[in-house]
Amino acid sequence: MPEQLDADDLGAHVIQVIARSQRIPVESINLDSTFEELKIDSLDGINIVFELEKEFHIEIPDEGVQNLHSVRETVAGVRQLIEHKSQPVPPGAA
Repeated sequence: MPEQLDADDLGAHVIQVIARSQRIPVESINLDSTFEELKIDSLDGINIVFELEKEFHIEIPDEGVQNLHSVRETVAGVRQLIEHKSQPVPPGAA
């Protein structure tokens, strides 16, 4: 998976992961969809988090999971984690 995705590509990719994990049509999801509108409960949210972690090779912290209420927030969180992951580690910090 490429490290750098532009905003549209990342949003579409996150939407695909959500659609696949919840078995709902991708056309029914957009960036402004809330999990409530999509009938995604907290257990479904955990499953989405696992799928996103696998798909993007990131680790979403527990406190981050509690703050995800919409597709847009999810995309922003994934983007932040990808950007953080791709930053070089200063010598001696590892």
